[in-house]
Amino acid sequence: MSVSIVRGYRWRICALLFFATTLNYLDRQVLGILAPDLQRTLEWSEVDYGNIVAAFKLAYAIGLLGMGRFLDLIGVRRGYAAGLTAWSLAGAGHALATGVGSFAIARGALGIAEAVNFPAAVKTIAEWFPRSERALAAGVFNSGTNVGAILAPLVVPWLAVRYGWQSAFIVTGLIGLTWLFFWLTMYAPPAEHPRVSAEELAFIQGDGVVEPAPPLPWRTLVKRRDVITMCLMKFVTDPVWWFFLFWLPKFLNERHGVSVIALGVPMIIIYQVSSIGSIGGGWLSSHFIRRGMTLDKARKTTLFIAALFALPIAYASRTDSLWVAVALVSLGTAAHQAFSANIYAIIGDVFPPKAVGSVVGMSSFSGALAGAIIAEIVGWMLQTTGSYVPVFGMFSVAYVIAWLIIRWGIPEIAPVAIQ
Repeated sequence: MSVSIVRGYRWRICALLFFATTLNYLDRQVLGILAPDLQRTLEWSEVDYGNIVAAFKLAYAIGLLGMGRFLDLIGVRRGYAAGLTAWSLAGAGHALATGVGSFAIARGALGIAEAVNFPAAVKTIAEWFPRSERALAAGVFNSGTNVGAILAPLVVPWLAVRYGWQSAFIVTGLIGLTWLFFWLTMYAPPAEHPRVSAEELAFIQGDGVVEPAPPLPWRTLVKRRDVITMCLMKFVTDPVWWFFLFWLPKFLNERHGVSVIALGVPMIIIYQVSSIGSIGGGWLSSHFIRRGMTLDKARKTTLFIAALFALPIAYASRTDSLWVAVALVSLGTAAHQAFSANIYAIIGDVFPPKAVGSVVGMSSFSGALAGAIIAEIVGWMLQTTGSYVPVFGMFSVAYVIAWLIIRWGIPEIAPVAIQ
């Protein structure tokens, strides 16, 4: 079997990214799973819950803005390890919270620390994979978001019922520290790694030898049309995923009467399908390239297909059938993950390694900032109208808008030189 398909140490590195992303989403999903019960127990209003969610997203946005630069400066090995340690401790620290203010502080700490994950993972993919495999590798590690979201409704309710809600935060937070041993033992840059063969290194560097270079200043990047394009795409699409992550358990509880204990099956279905979308979207883009499509056409065609699959989200809030709603949300989240995997791949396609971490951080900051704004808007809308219909309708067209943005902002997806 060719090294370009399944063999090589780079896929072990991708597995580490997958597990880190799984832990990242397991920790952040705990609040969403417990939200219906915590809201009743601690007497939070819809606006209170929106403020707590917004605190996480705003802190996450701020963290992303600096985290890409941080990783470009010190490298992913040390930066990833430090970030995961910090977010594990912050996740466990939620057990000390008692009200809206203290929960907001805990969420803020978690948001800043968790901001390391995606800039570090995308930067690692750019270092370890050639362009022909980056979308697939991004899809694989990005599918960890779905696995984390699947594990949460299985583990969190059981811990909360048996040992109290505080235990759910403590256990899920501290379990992440086991990942550090494997990361620090297994990771090194490919050119320096003793387990990477000469054949695999040549394949990784087949797009051109990567020369070390200092990170680029933000003032250089922020004025570029291609950077602005990536920021706008994330600003439009990321709030959809954030909404499902933090409001989906509440939506299923309020609209269809699904209790916290019964959330497992609907959530597993939704995020299993999302995993298919993440890996499938990455695979489809890479498949198009192997079949002879240009890089530009392969990426944009895949984005367009994903955008079309997101349109039925609008009807998920209108049906009285739980399982029809689950099916439509599943389709929408799968479309988001396919879209997201290709966005990450495009950043690695277009920008040189010295800029990847910063561009991921800047664009993800844009998406998280939009998520914080949407959290406040959704909280207010639900408080005043009690209807999810306009929210789902707005999100259904987000990906078509993002596809139009990239067609305008990056006429051809191809590597650029930035001085």
